Amino acid sequence: MSLRAFAAAKVNLHLHVTGRRADGYHTLDSLVVFAEAGDTVTVAPGDGLSLEVEGPFAAALAGEADNLVLRAARALAAAHGIAPAARIVLCKNLPVASGIGGGSADAAAALRALSRLWGVPVPDAVALRLGADVPVCLAARPVVMRGIGEELLPAPRLPECGLLLVNPGVTLATPDVFRAREGAFSAQAVLPGAWTDAAALVRDLRALRNDLEPPATRLCPAVAQVLEAIGGTGALLARMSGSGATCFGLYPGEAEARHAAAALPAAWWRHAGRVAAGSAGP
Repeated sequence: MSLRAFAAAKVNLHLHVTGRRADGYHTLDSLVVFAEAGDTVTVAPGDGLSLEVEGPFAAALAGEADNLVLRAARALAAAHGIAPAARIVLCKNLPVASGIGGGSADAAAALRALSRLWGVPVPDAVALRLGADVPVCLAARPVVMRGIGEELLPAPRLPECGLLLVNPGVTLATPDVFRAREGAFSAQAVLPGAWTDAAALVRDLRALRNDLEPPATRLCPAVAQVLEAIGGTGALLARMSGSGATCFGLYPGEAEARHAAAALPAAWWRHAGRVAAGSAGP
């Protein structure tokens, strides 16, 4: 018996850094959606705990001593006092350290699959201890994320729109980007209950921002090049996701997003589609 879970790419449509706690963790405010692109995690019974990594970006994880998927498995087993026994296969389709929650999404997918394999629930505390993005990736649906990732609120009703993800093939370490951030903290965004179309969504998003985009651009000038290229395709909005370096474009529909992807350099990683409906299914 094997079980598979999808680890969808996370996209921060806006990301405000709202403060910093005494323990050093930053508090955030972000409208989070998910793409149709993602990794997959497959689990099966095993005598011990093992992980095999395959897929186009597997080599980028070859040097990792302790993958977040394994940490998630051990944390879930420890929470229930059981032995962490499973054979896990991670198919890595998303770029590593790219601001779209790849590692967190993988950990969340592992938690979902293993909870079914072992017949145990996933405690909220386990997900949060693994990283700020793990709870939102565990939910895998559009939400407003606040605090250090523990506060998930219903997102406004989103319109149909095309989504393009682009990564220039460089990695950015999240701690480095936060350390490079300058200036005051931002207020939480005030969002409507729904948007009627992509143009209305973009109009409100233009009044917001990703506070990590300026420091990420200073650390990695390729971010600015990608944003300029996306803007040149007629995107309604071009913005960086998370701590980068992946950027996204929003379009009236999927056809426009696919047309834009074809116009960008083939050396860049690209995915064109729609904002996912929001399911954490198999």
